[in-house]
Amino acid sequence: MSTNDYVKYMTQQLVRYMDTPKEERKAIKTMRKTEKSPFASRWFGILPFAFMFFLKRRK
Repeated sequence: MSTNDYVKYMTQQLVRYMDTPKEERKAIKTMRKTEKSPFASRWFGILPFAFMFFLKRRK
């Protein structure tokens, strides 16, 4: 991607962001926060889940 294409893309994204109403931006932000996966699985994948599952089955 050339520099000109990158600047054009970033300008389009900025204009799109500025055109959305403030309330809609806040709603999108809160929706993204609620949909986030837990910290452990986001950073380490399925390993924490598998470890907890193994420990629960062992008891």
